[in-house]
Formats: sequence, C-alpha cells, structure tokens
Amino acid sequence: MAVKYVWEGAIPLQIHLHKSEVASHPPPPPALVLAPRIGYLPLLVHLIKPYFKDSLPPGEDSIWFDYKGLPLKWYIPTGVLFDLLCAEPERPWNLTIHFRGYPSNVLIPCEGEDSVKWNFVNSLKEAAYIINGNCKNVMNMSQSDQEDLWTSVMNGDLDTYTRLSPKIKMGNIEDEFSRKASVSSPQSRQGGTEIDVAGQVKTARVPVRLYVRSVSKDFENLEDVPEMDTWDEISYLNRPVQFLRKEGKCFTLRDAIESLLPEYIRDRAQRSGEEGEQRTTDASDVSQETRGELKLVRIQGIEMKLEIPFSWVVNNLMNPEFYLHISVLVKEPQR
Repeated sequence: MAVKYVWEGAIPLQIHLHKSEVASHPPPPPALVLAPRIGYLPLLVHLIKPYFKDSLPPGEDSIWFDYKGLPLKWYIPTGVLFDLLCAEPERPWNLTIHFRGYPSNVLIPCEGEDSVKWNFVNSLKEAAYIINGNCKNVMNMSQSDQEDLWTSVMNGDLDTYTRLSPKIKMGNIEDEFSRKASVSSPQSRQGGTEIDVAGQVKTARVPVRLYVRSVSKDFENLEDVPEMDTWDEISYLNRPVQFLRKEGKCFTLRDAIESLLPEYIRDRAQRSGEEGEQRTTDASDVSQETRGELKLVRIQGIEMKLEIPFSWVVNNLMNPEFYLHISVLVKEPQR
C-alpha cells in the first residue's frame, strides 16, 4: 500500500549547531535525527535541543534551521523541503540549527508546535473548501477528534489517522483502473465529482501546492544543479487542479502539470506523436529551445513519470492535510 510507505518515509538528518552559538569547548558533534517526510522541522526540536543545551549561550531561544545558509520555511513539510532543495539527494541531509537571531525578514514567526498545528488545521480547511466548497466538516469535528488527528500526524500513526480522517468527508478520486467497474457508484468519488447524463465527463478539484524552482543554465546530471541562494528562485502556486476525465482518456500527471505550467509542457505533449513517429525540425521545435523545459518532477521523493494516472498520484501520495505537494525543476526560457 503506497500510503503506508508515504507515512513511513523519513529523511536522515545531520544537525549542526551554528558555530556562532557554540559556548562550549570542544564544540558538540552533530546530532543525528530521522525526520518524517510528512512532518515539520519544528516538531524535531524536542529531540534536538536536549542534545545541544549544554553548548548554548545564555539567552532566549528563537529556533530555526538553515541549509547552506538558506533559512528553511518551517511550514513546508520536511520531505518537500528536501525534494525542493536537494536535486541530487544528500544523505544524511546536513542542516544547521540556530537558537538565536531569528530571520524575521525571511521567515514568518513560529511558536513551536502550536504554530505548526495551526498551519496544518488551516491547510486542512483550505483543502476542504477546494474539494467540497466549504470547510464545515473540519469546523464541526469535535475538539478531541481534531487533537487526535493532529497527534496521529505528529506520531506517524496511520491507523488512527485512517479512522478519523473519513469524518472530514473529503472522499477519494475514483481510480482510473477501476472506474469502469464502479461507474455507477458515486460514493467513491471526491466531493464535487460528477458524471454528466451521458456518462462522458467527470470533474473534481484537487488541492495542489506546486513549488517551481527555476535554473538559468541547462544541466545533464542532477549533481550539476546549482545551489539555491534565495527563496526568490522558487515560484509557489497554491492552486487546485481541475480534474477532468473524458470517457476513454486517462487524466495523467502530465495533464495536471500542464494545467498549471502550460509554458513548460504543452509543446512537448503536442509533439509526442505516435510511437515510432519520425520527428522533424519545425517552428515548434525551435520554440522549445527558447520557451524553457521541465527537467524534474518529484513527489514524496519519487521522480515521477508524467504518464502516470493522476488519480493514483492523488490517492496515494497526498499529504495528511489533503494537499498534493509537487516539486518541479525547470530550465528558464532563453530571453
């Protein structure tokens, strides 16, 4: 079951205390932590702080992390940060922890677990509104159920999450492989999914967070991708995908990304042609060189093939707050 692997996914971290904050001699060795992919960096502080507490200078804590000098946005899931910033996966992932000097000009304030929980619940409400047109099912959850749902995410407890999440009534997108067998069963469809009278078209809205990293120079190997110096290199799209299926045609990941980034994928899709078809150099080929190119699509650490059914991606690789996080690497168009 792919969902089980998503929940069990983790990234080995090697956490260094920033040298300006080392108040002991010798300096402490780095801490080794296994970080859940679906978790958030501030939720690791209770494991890391005791390790470094005897090396810290006096003062009030304002904890944040950086990767090669880039402050890490705490509200982005750890796995998404890793996929986005490490084109060539780095294991262990070397991060630096700071207990002083919070960069308020780059990061929004974080009050530990409370801030992360607020961010999670807010995202859950946004997803519910996209899928169902309202968020009343989230708002109507009892306080104990909401607490238990959040605790299940923090602890990686898929069984408890699976028991509680149906109360939000988000539903599932009907799997492309089984839709013919279940075409008459509306219960399995995501909120807002319908079949028209002729049974030809079905639609649904899928919450997607797309992170687009742009590089100016082309590259052959992922290790040649330059380091990211600023968050300005990332375009962030918080936009639903209108899941549109026509009878006899599979709605793929390519279709979904094309709806979000048509300038990087449309020409390639149109020119794919029939298998074995001879390609010729024409105006559209020339335009591809100047338009830019989609180099990498990564979801939950997987380098995705664009032909995979989007329904499978959504039902298996979505994060617990019902958002699908997609990291893409693109080569900027030539000017």
